[in-house]
Amino acid sequence: MFASISLLEIARWILSVAIPIILLYVIYFVLTKAFRYLGFSPLESILIVVVSFLFTFPIIVFGYDISNIAIFSYNNWIVGINTGGALIPIIISIYLIIRRNIPLMKVFIGILVVTVVTFFVTKPVPSQGIVSNFPDWLLPGIVACISSIILLRKDFNKGATLAYASATIGVLIGADFLHLYKLLSYEPTKLGTTAVIGGAVLFDLIFITGILSVIIYGVLLYKYKPADR
Repeated sequence: MFASISLLEIARWILSVAIPIILLYVIYFVLTKAFRYLGFSPLESILIVVVSFLFTFPIIVFGYDISNIAIFSYNNWIVGINTGGALIPIIISIYLIIRRNIPLMKVFIGILVVTVVTFFVTKPVPSQGIVSNFPDWLLPGIVACISSIILLRKDFNKGATLAYASATIGVLIGADFLHLYKLLSYEPTKLGTTAVIGGAVLFDLIFITGILSVIIYGVLLYKYKPADR
C-alpha cells in the first residue's frame, strides 16, 4: 500500500497543507505587526485580525452555530448577526473608543461620514444580501482614514483607533442597518431565507473595511509616527 505512493505525491500533499498554513501565518504576521505599529496592543491586534476572522466561519457548539446569532424573523426572513463579521468588531470598536478616550463628538462625525458614503456605495440584492461592487467598497475605508487624519491629526494612535471604529460602525449602519428594511421587503430566494449582518465570511464589508482603514492610515502617516513610540 505504502509502496504505491510516490515521493511526488507525498510532496504534493505536504505542499497542499503547508502553503495555506504559511500564507495564513504571513497574513497574520503582517497585519498584527501593522496594528501594533499603530499603537494597538498584541491582544487587541489578535482580537481584531485573528479572532474576528475565525468567527466569520461556522463554529458549531452543542449543535448551535455561535458564529451566526439569530435576532428576529420578518416577512419569511430570519435576521441574524455574524459574530466575527460584525459583533466582535463592534465590541472592539466601543472598547477602543473608551480605552483611548477619544472625544465622542469626533467619533460621531467619523461614523456619520462613513455611514453616508457606505449607504451610497452599497445596495440590497435578495440573492446575495447587502453588496458593493469593486472599487466602490474601498471608499468607506479610505474615507474613514481621511476623516480620522483630519479629526485627530495630532494624535497618531488615537487616529488609527478612530479610523477602525468609524469604519466598522459606519459600515454597519450605512450598509446593513439602513438597507435592511429594503432587503426584507423582497421575498426570500431559493438561495436562502437568512439575512445575516456581517455574514459574508472573509469579504464582509464591516470586517474588511475596518482592517483596510487602519492599514491605509498607517501607510499615509508612516513618517509622522512619533519617534518614541
